[in-house]
Amino acid sequence: MATATTKTRREPVPLNGVDTPTLFGTLDVVKGQPDLAKFQFRARNRWRSGTLSETTISSFSGAGGEHEHTTTFTLTADHPAVLVGEDRAPLPIEFLLHALATCITGGIANIAAARGVRLTEVESHIEGDINLLGIFGMAKDVRNGYQGIRASFSIKGDAPPEKLQEIVEQSRVRSAVFDVLTNGVPVSMSVNAG
Repeated sequence: MATATTKTRREPVPLNGVDTPTLFGTLDVVKGQPDLAKFQFRARNRWRSGTLSETTISSFSGAGGEHEHTTTFTLTADHPAVLVGEDRAPLPIEFLLHALATCITGGIANIAAARGVRLTEVESHIEGDINLLGIFGMAKDVRNGYQGIRASFSIKGDAPPEKLQEIVEQSRVRSAVFDVLTNGVPVSMSVNAG
C-alpha cells in the first residue's frame, strides 16, 4: 500500500533584510487582483549647467493608488572632463549599469528570502563597451549606446552552489531592467519649445 507524502510549507520569516511574510502576502493579493500590479514610475530632470543635470524622484502610482516616497530622491549626472564636463557625478550611461546591477541584486535578495536561503554576500561587476564615434556623429554604422554589457555576480549563502546559481538566474529572468535592455521598449518623446 502506497502512502502519500505531503509537503509541508515553511512558514515565511523575514530573511536577508526582506520582509518575506509581506512579500508572500502581496503576491497572494495580486493573484486575486492582477490590476494592482500595474505601476507607473516617474522622474523629473532639470539642466543645471554645462553637462550637469539633476533628477528628482518623489512619487509613483501602483497597487491601485498614488504613492509618495518617504523622501524625494535627487540624482545628478555629469560628464568627466575628457568629455567636456566637470565630473561632478556619474555619466547617464553609468547609471544604466547601476540600474542593472541593483535590479538583479534586489531580485536575488527577494528570491533567496522566499526560498529560505540566507545570503552572506552578493557582489557584481558590470561593464559596458561603447564607441563614442556614434554619439559624435563620426560613424553612421556605430550605434550611440553600449555595444555590449557584461555582468558577473558572486554569491554566497547557506545553500549549495547550484541553488545559489538558480537564484541569480531567476532574478535575471525576472529583472525589469534586464528586460528593457535586452528586449527594448517603445519610447515616445515630445518637445515644448518656447
